[in-house]
Amino acid sequence: MLRAVADPARLQLVSLIQAGRGGEACVCDLVAPLGLSQPTVSHHLKVLRDAGIVTRSRRRSWAYYRLVPERLSALAQLLAPPDDPERPSRPADRPG
Repeated sequence: MLRAVADPARLQLVSLIQAGRGGEACVCDLVAPLGLSQPTVSHHLKVLRDAGIVTRSRRRSWAYYRLVPERLSALAQLLAPPDDPERPSRPADRPG
């Protein structure tokens, strides 16, 4: 999952999808803000989909992407500082 969002374009895609109307975005609306070709954007979206970070639904000839809240929460927990009270305790985080 971390590898999927390690690419700046994919991290920007996550941000654009979250900011989209209704929490989703059409692939057609993601190409221009990234300044990448449509096939490149589609590749990045596939990587995010394979990692379980986004889901896709088809409407006619367009694909719409939506974030998976549980996966974003898991990602946030991985990235939270060790002293964050929201972060669940894991054996590696415990002193001793």
